[in-house]
Order: sequence, then structure tokens, then C-alpha cells
Amino acid sequence: MPAAPAAGAAGPEATATWRAIGTSVDLIVTSLRALAPARRMLTEDLAALDAACSRFRADSEIVALDHAAEGAGGRARPVPVSPLLAGALAVALRAARLTDGDVDPTVGGALSAAGYDRDFALVRPDGPPVKLTVRSVPGWRAIELDEAAGLVSLPAGTRLDLGATAKAWAADRAAARIAAELGCGVLVNLGGDIAVAGPVPPGGWRVRVQDVTGRPEDPPAGPAAVIAIRSGGLATSSTAARRWRRGGDVLHHILDPRDGMPAAPVWRTVSVAAATCADANTASTAAIIRGEAALPWLDRLGLPARLVAESGAVVTLGGWPPEQPSAA
Repeated sequence: MPAAPAAGAAGPEATATWRAIGTSVDLIVTSLRALAPARRMLTEDLAALDAACSRFRADSEIVALDHAAEGAGGRARPVPVSPLLAGALAVALRAARLTDGDVDPTVGGALSAAGYDRDFALVRPDGPPVKLTVRSVPGWRAIELDEAAGLVSLPAGTRLDLGATAKAWAADRAAARIAAELGCGVLVNLGGDIAVAGPVPPGGWRVRVQDVTGRPEDPPAGPAAVIAIRSGGLATSSTAARRWRRGGDVLHHILDPRDGMPAAPVWRTVSVAAATCADANTASTAAIIRGEAALPWLDRLGLPARLVAESGAVVTLGGWPPEQPSAA
């Protein structure tokens, strides 16, 4: 994964690793006694998130919401949704608002057209050519959400994708819940979306950031850095991890909502630290889409960021620590 707890970190922390919601899961707590209940809590949270937000499950809430929009003449009637889906959608709409639409939850149809229409492990790495055309997505402003009432209304034909924000938000929620209920320090890593809460280990939580997917115990292939975080979240968005070929074209999962096409190849990896993992993910995803314009934008936000260009050149902003050897 592009970001993961650094191997070789000293300390009494207890760790569990498994797979869920189509990605790797790392859970680290500062108390061995807390590991088993913390894992149960995180497993429950991820199962609930999958049932609410997965666009790859026929029985998920978000698929039912999409189906309601499919049959609408112009706009589907308001549909009741669970507090979990309403909350996830609220986070996605906030991300869209803060990025002027760079991170837009209505790109689900465009993603499916590009070949990402099932859990990524099942996406064929190579396939016949697909004709991708510039298309407008329905647009986040057309979504009507009454979070308090638990009602959502979508424009006709809308297919949602909350992948850019829901996973990071889930990491935030799970870390906060585990720390509050078990009284321990905790790091939750969902495929590179990292949130921490509770007491901090000596020296902080050490995380290896890299732009080539790999296991924490293996030496990094390509540019990498080890940093320490003490609060909030860290997210890494990458066009290198989820790629596939259709004909001679290399496609990836981060789409520009303005044309429904994969974002231009300027940055292959962007890592951002912020007050929450959801905010970090919002900024890292938007930076991939903004290309060169991401540099002044991130600089204005004052967020620590590390960007790796397609050439492998590394740019850091906002007080991101100097590159240092990775622990392997």
C-alpha cells in the first residue's frame, strides 16, 4: 500500500492485519489487551460501511439509491437512508464543496464505463479497448441530502461512488471509537488512509510513505519516506496502485469530474497530513486531479504534503519533514 506503519518500529504496540472492503487493514493499539476488542469493533464498523456504501454489492444501500435514480424521469423522490450512508454522503459533499468539485461523488457511472465496475481484485488487468468519451457527470450540487431526516434525492441516472472519502472517514470514526471505548492509543490504516487517536507512542506513530505499493516489512521500491504523526490523519492518493489496461491505454481510478476521464499524469502519488483522515484524503485526491495547480493550492492551505511526479521527482510542502532512510 502507498502508506503503512513502518516496519521495525520499536514499542509495545499490538498489531493485527487482514483484508476487508477490498483493501488491506492495519490495526495497531498501544495495549495488547485492547487488540481483540479493537479488532472486533473495527470489523463491525467495516462490515456496516460495506453494506451501506459499496457500489459492488447488489444489496448495498448505495446501489438501491442508484436504482431509485435510474427509474426517475428527472429526479428520484427522496429515499430514506441509514445514518451511516447519510453521514458518508455528507462527508463526500463537504469534500466536493471544499475542492470546488474536484472530488465529486457522482463519478460512479464514469468509473464503471472505464472498466472499474467491480471490486478491484476482480478487475481484469488487461482487456480489449474501450471507447472513453468526454462526458459530464451529474454533479454533486444536484444531490439533495437532508442528513437530519435521513433523506436523499438524486438526479436521474446518477451512480454514486464514495470511494474517495468514505474509507478515510471510516478510519477516523473507527480510531476515535476504539480510543474512547478502550482507553488506548490506536492507529487504523485502511489501504493507505490512516487515522490515529488516543495516547501516542513515544516518538509518535511511525508511518512509511511510498508511491509503489508494497508490504511494510519489505524494502521500498522507489521513493519513500518515514514520518511520525501524533494526531489527525494521513492519506495517500495514487494513480500507480489501481491501474488497468484497455487496449493500449493505461487507466486508473482517479477521474476528473469535469470530463469523466482519468486525471492527467502529473503526480503519480500525493500524500497529505491533516486534522482528519477525511480531510487529508480530500486534499490528496484533489491534488492528483489539479495537476500542477495543486502546488499553490496546497501551499495556501498550509497542509504538509509530499508529491511524487511521474518522473519520480519528489516535491514537499507545508513543513513536510525532510526525506530520511526508510526502516525495513
